[in-house]
Amino acid sequence: MNIYVGNLPYSVTEDDLRNAFEAYGSVSSAAVISDKFSGQSKGFGFVEMPDKGEAEAAIEALNGADMKGRGLRVNEARPREPRPPRGPRY
Repeated sequence: MNIYVGNLPYSVTEDDLRNAFEAYGSVSSAAVISDKFSGQSKGFGFVEMPDKGEAEAAIEALNGADMKGRGLRVNEARPREPRPPRGPRY
């Protein structure tokens, strides 16, 4: 299951994110999304957990939980919606 994690403190690393979720089961991947120009965290990330039951337990436990002074928003990630092309294509 792919899990969205929002309201992350900008100082959180992928290891911090992985460690928080590993308390509830195995984690395939953890990614903190960062700005491609500045490298600064955008304040959200994604965690992939192969076992749906473990993922649901992690969502239940970590949604609203405090991480470095901020309350996390955790839920199942929605599929990315297709976006129209930007600008003229020549």
